[in-house]
Amino acid sequence: MSSPNPRGPASPGVSAILALVLAAISFFALAVFGLGALSVATDRDIIAVPGLGQVPGAVGMLAAVVAFALSLWGSLRRSHPSFLAAPAVALATALAHLVVLWVAVAVASGDLIVATVVAGDLVRGGASAVLLAAGAIAAWGGIALRRTRAQQPQWPWERDDEE
Repeated sequence: MSSPNPRGPASPGVSAILALVLAAISFFALAVFGLGALSVATDRDIIAVPGLGQVPGAVGMLAAVVAFALSLWGSLRRSHPSFLAAPAVALATALAHLVVLWVAVAVASGDLIVATVVAGDLVRGGASAVLLAAGAIAAWGGIALRRTRAQQPQWPWERDDEE
């Protein structure tokens, strides 16, 4: 027979919505930081096509955030999500970014070869790896938030139990 939990009832953890919002914000922040750091470290633009503009990159990042949120939501809806979902979420995010960016570049430039070269440069240049890592870290953090049973700290006089 087990003894009752001396700390009281277990906390339900962070809600799925809150964990998803925090993870999505974390993914976006990590991705922007990582892509900026990659650009500074390599001394070249992430998408280096003259006259292409910023729209394809913005559309690709928006697609990555949406893909991240949708794929992570499937895991966070459960009361005890598995950390094994983090690599799948990261892979889905990076692939969605690559596909949507390819389409956006193809539409903006009107040339499938340019779109394919840009997508290849993202993979070879490390931008896709940055998004993969950011997705894995943020997904793991969102799942950890959902799995935790932490409560807010309380002073001894704030507890209801009488000893």
